[in-house]
Amino acid sequence: MSSTAITNLTVPRDVDSVSRPVVALSATSVTKDWENAKHQHRKAQLIYSVRGILNCEIEDGVWIVPPQCAIWIPGDLPHAARGAGETECYCLFVEPDAAPDLPKTCCTISVSPLLRELLLKVAGFSELYPLGGREDRLIAALLDELVAAPVEDLHLPMPRDARLRRLAEMLLADPTDKTSKADWATRIGMSERSMSRLLLHEIGMSFGRWRRQLHVILALQRLTKGESVQTVALELGYENASGFVTMFRKAVGKPPARYLSDRTSGAELAPVPGIMLPDEIPPDEVRPAWLGATDCPLPPDVPPCGVPDISNTSW
Repeated sequence: MSSTAITNLTVPRDVDSVSRPVVALSATSVTKDWENAKHQHRKAQLIYSVRGILNCEIEDGVWIVPPQCAIWIPGDLPHAARGAGETECYCLFVEPDAAPDLPKTCCTISVSPLLRELLLKVAGFSELYPLGGREDRLIAALLDELVAAPVEDLHLPMPRDARLRRLAEMLLADPTDKTSKADWATRIGMSERSMSRLLLHEIGMSFGRWRRQLHVILALQRLTKGESVQTVALELGYENASGFVTMFRKAVGKPPARYLSDRTSGAELAPVPGIMLPDEIPPDEVRPAWLGATDCPLPPDVPPCGVPDISNTSW
């Protein structure tokens, strides 16, 4: 476990004072809900959820982070985060110039087994790890994987216009409300056409797509707490589970049970071996498998087997 593991998720750390381009932390909350108030820091941040679902609120939207996903937050961007119940996550803080091609805007990304293992390994480094050594090479590999990670559409954009913001807040307060688009426009003092045009301009979504995205995010929050698909469907105003499942599949490409099953199995990830640095490998494990037992002598013309020197290798 990281020497910089934290258990109080409500208190932001002063990561900008750490004189390293990348800082990694692990965090765990076992029993209670938590909220990290709005704050900002120079370093960009990656929050990776191992267990539990996280919500991040940024000026222009709400981002959801289910298990085995991560959110990237560029530096100097005010944000707040919260989690419900048992939560385990890893945080990576990155100086803006640490690597080229890092995301310039917020995004939710899918975490591959390799990226996960690199995150866990880097979280075990001391806060002031040596520069110019194997730690730097693993961090460079991690940043390369981060740049290549696929983006997932788990973002609920929030409009800036006061009338549209009121519309969003009313829908968030009662997602079961089946009021038509025309009636919603009347409620906020706009014509249906003007509301549709302004929504597209501000958030890049139609009213119907925005409401579906809201339902996906609210559904994931409830499903990861153990509520059944049938219960969630009714809570969101669907007449039956079938209609809800159709909406969910259209939005994320999979039905809810399959989506969550993939996330749960990914959380355990037992088949993926850990990354071991050369000086961490026990002596009995440095012989290749084809040599068999350790008492089998090497031929005289074969050099002693071990882990190759990678100190001059370019990663």
